[in-house]
Amino acid sequence: MAKVVSTLFISADGVAEIDPDWHFPYFDDNMGRAVGEDYDTADVLLIGHGTYDSFAGAWPDREAAGGDDAGFAKQLGDVRKIVVTRQQLEFSWRNSEVIQGDLLDVVTSLKADPDIKGILIPGSISVVQQLLAAGLVDELRLLVHPVAARKGRRLFDDGDVPYHLKVMATEVFPTGAIRVIYSPTAAPAGVGYDEIKDQVPAGK
Repeated sequence: MAKVVSTLFISADGVAEIDPDWHFPYFDDNMGRAVGEDYDTADVLLIGHGTYDSFAGAWPDREAAGGDDAGFAKQLGDVRKIVVTRQQLEFSWRNSEVIQGDLLDVVTSLKADPDIKGILIPGSISVVQQLLAAGLVDELRLLVHPVAARKGRRLFDDGDVPYHLKVMATEVFPTGAIRVIYSPTAAPAGVGYDEIKDQVPAGK
């Protein structure tokens, strides 16, 4: 079954709507490697309309320019891209298509497709939120920047039920950025103060 992976740049206070002013100072070779590893797992990119517009407005030109980032730009152009939107779009970027049907049904079908190994969701906060709520995200790969952005859209919106996560891997970069890979997991057993009071510091 194909794995659904969300990859996001995120601030220490949970803002996933990136601002270049706090993002780019922390982008180095280590972060670039991590991003490359995430994209190398994907046969399909699942992206929101806003993220698609941002990508399509930049990467085809970068591929054509033939600069240092042309190889990655070609990789993005070659991969299948499914855009989550209610609008009918005309695409100039190759291998792009509008989602056909309900998001949850489509992702469930993609996960079950034996010809698909991985589905990557770069950015696209609203898409990730919907799939998290439905239990369809297999991994959250967060590149946590050592900055409190203090404004912008956060990944985890208000809700009644907490998301419990298992840490699968961590890596600290020289810039202070941290790569954390989470997998959703079951809630731990209920524990109250009486169960942990023997672990409280004894004091002096």
